[in-house]
Amino acid sequence: MVKRITVDETRCLACRSCMIECGVAHSAARSLVEALSGPIPPQPRVHVEAVGKFGMPLQCRHCQDAPCITACPTKVIHRLDPTGHVLIDGQRCIGCAFCVTVCPFGMVEMSRDGKGVVKCDECIDRTRKGEPPACVAACPTGAIRFREIDDWLAERRRLAAEQIAAARDPGDPGAAEK
Repeated sequence: MVKRITVDETRCLACRSCMIECGVAHSAARSLVEALSGPIPPQPRVHVEAVGKFGMPLQCRHCQDAPCITACPTKVIHRLDPTGHVLIDGQRCIGCAFCVTVCPFGMVEMSRDGKGVVKCDECIDRTRKGEPPACVAACPTGAIRFREIDDWLAERRRLAAEQIAAARDPGDPGAAEK
């Protein structure tokens, strides 16, 4: 089964704990104090955007037809089978930024050291060990989760059905057809 990071924006406090933990998890130091005292500050791969009264954590969606893979002239962006994760070989990236310009979500960005690009890898090293991605582990409200896609879809369908049923007027016999 394929797992992906999912977000319930109604539970996000926009506290940015996910950003901090992601930056630390991808730093050489792997500790907040050491990462902040290093020459290059930690760079998160998740970004929280304010949308009305909600915060919305955004990260790479590992698109099925990922334009970043197609745009990469050196082919250092690749899909990892069977998980489908889109990963970057940072050691070979030339930093041309073609992938940055084609990402529909703005989730591929230049690295702070200027030598390449970075994006969410769903903490592949952690998930291989059975641990959740850093952003998921850091989220105090459970707004960010790492779940089976089929389970997430089933939950979304159930919630949609409940909303439709709640909006239906039980006294209106034709309400079901509306």
